[in-house]
Amino acid sequence: MPHFLNRWRALWNPNRYHGWGRQRNYFEGWYFKFVDPTEQYAFAAIPGISMGSDGKQHAFVQVLDGKLCRASYYEFPVSEFVPQAHRFELNVGENGFSEQHLSFHLPELKGVLKLDSLRPWPKMLGAPGIMGWYSFMPFMECYHGVVSLNHQLEGQLEIYGQPVDFTGGKGYIEKDWGESFPSSWIWTQTNHFDAGQPVSLMASVANIPWIGSHFIGYIVGFLLGEKLYRFATYTGAKMRASLGEKEVFLSFKDRKNRLEIIAHKIGGTGELVSPISGDMIGKVNESLQATVEVKLFEGDSLLFEGTGRNAGLEVAGPVEELLTTEWRR
Repeated sequence: MPHFLNRWRALWNPNRYHGWGRQRNYFEGWYFKFVDPTEQYAFAAIPGISMGSDGKQHAFVQVLDGKLCRASYYEFPVSEFVPQAHRFELNVGENGFSEQHLSFHLPELKGVLKLDSLRPWPKMLGAPGIMGWYSFMPFMECYHGVVSLNHQLEGQLEIYGQPVDFTGGKGYIEKDWGESFPSSWIWTQTNHFDAGQPVSLMASVANIPWIGSHFIGYIVGFLLGEKLYRFATYTGAKMRASLGEKEVFLSFKDRKNRLEIIAHKIGGTGELVSPISGDMIGKVNESLQATVEVKLFEGDSLLFEGTGRNAGLEVAGPVEELLTTEWRR
């Protein structure tokens, strides 16, 4: 019964741990991105837990250095993965993660960052998070959550033994949980725009297994000041997607707005580990050096135009199955 209650609470609070009582074929991971105010340092840290198909379990922290394009994977005994049931907070060994702080005791990262002015994905009736009503489907291969579209950083980290001040920098938090990542996906995120107000983009298109078949699903959030523009499969939006040699073209529209995205592949990537049936044996190449051109329209009127920096970008698997030159749902 305690496991059921904890899972029920987590259903309505996607940022919390969902794996209570699970023993195999399960993973859960949180993605913390943090960039210093000079934008010379861009990192992603991913704490999580892996429960393989054979029942073997371990906790982990992955670190992606977006500027040096290298990644590290640190494995911990599962006993050192300690989540809280009534709030979003977890420890992996001597490393701590919550909505208020990040604390690291890793070879390349040491110190504590405070997080301030988080912008969570809003909860709505029948939609506890970014997945909308799909959050309630018990057979999804992978679930997704956005903990904070944009927030401020305060504090100092020791990076490769050198002190770096992150005060005034920006952060972003999302998470995934379930059995496996999709067979293919395109994902991008950035909140570094030259604008006098908070601006943040997260866009994901993926091949989603569904009751013996599959469909192309997408979830997009564009934060402009105080307003979040949402485009998703469950909102009835339509999409287009195509690839150039070093560009990714994505478009989304509903009855009122249209979002045009061009992500440019710049620089190298770091190789992250991804889950397959709970085992962390897959590979994902991610860049934190991409730039993303964004245009938001209301009808034919241009509401916003800008280019985001330090963008996360992943193009994984046989992405041809995601592409369409015609508007489709």
